[in-house]
Amino acid sequence: MAHPAKLSAVIVDDHPAVRAGVAQWLSTGSPPIAVVASGEDVRVAWTGEGATADVVILDLHLGGPAPALSELRRLAEAGRRVVVYSMRADDDIALKCLELGALSYLTKAEGAEHLLEAAATAASGRAYTPPSLAGALAGDRSTDRPVLSARETEVLIEWFQSESKDFVSRRLGISPSTVNTHLEHIRIKYAMSGREAPTKAALLARAIQDGLIGVDDL
Repeated sequence: MAHPAKLSAVIVDDHPAVRAGVAQWLSTGSPPIAVVASGEDVRVAWTGEGATADVVILDLHLGGPAPALSELRRLAEAGRRVVVYSMRADDDIALKCLELGALSYLTKAEGAEHLLEAAATAASGRAYTPPSLAGALAGDRSTDRPVLSARETEVLIEWFQSESKDFVSRRLGISPSTVNTHLEHIRIKYAMSGREAPTKAALLARAIQDGLIGVDDL
């Protein structure tokens, strides 16, 4: 998989040893990712060099009892590309993070390989689903599945497998605006079924849950 070179990251984690370990992993990746700032408070992602880092590596539990979901929401709404890196292997929390705009959710048990891939993929604005999350989501066959048309399903799967909506329009011989319309209808159907999917990562998670696509298809 090709990734842009000279990537940068900011690490938000309340354990110095974790910050040091993640920085070491990222620096030795291919491509290497430079950690330009790190700290135990999310403010480090809003100030100095951390404010312009390509990727935010965010621990959900920063010393307080509640997960830092509001901080994640603020970052995502500002257009930041966030990889949540957490001790918790909690499917509900993972999906909530994707709904709020995180591009990936990894547990700290998943190691360097998946964190590097998630960070490099997020830097290009794309979602990454690690094996543990994919397995958990694939096991959740929701009873509240929206009914998608054959064309909507086709558009959705092509979008997951490509870099852009323009590519989907060329592949299927339809206009970009038609692609957007199909995707908007799909989001509305999920929202009406009580399973909002406002981001591409969240929509991918829903599609895996519903058996529309498997991780091997990506």
